[in-house]
Amino acid sequence: MAELLGPRLYSCCNCRNHVSYHDDIISKAFQGRNGRAFLFSHAMNVTVGPKEDRHLMTGLHTVADVSCSDCQEVLGWKYERAYEESQKYKEGKFILEKSKIVKENW
Repeated sequence: MAELLGPRLYSCCNCRNHVSYHDDIISKAFQGRNGRAFLFSHAMNVTVGPKEDRHLMTGLHTVADVSCSDCQEVLGWKYERAYEESQKYKEGKFILEKSKIVKENW
């Protein structure tokens, strides 16, 4: 008999707190501070820090660091505002760095 598995998740690398669903990945072709990163439509169990303007590879953005709500490990950032029209699709989305998250239920 086949086992029923729950949804595929990503968890904090430090404490295994669930932070996003695999189905919420928009793109795996992003660059974080420490290497590859994924763009997610949603994140959960995270704390969003103060907003700040940063010059990223694709131009000026207003972003806020995103940390695990349990252990406070910085996992990536949230795009609050994109100044260039071609980057507006990122607004409200989350970058989670591949090195900071682990797969669960795979």
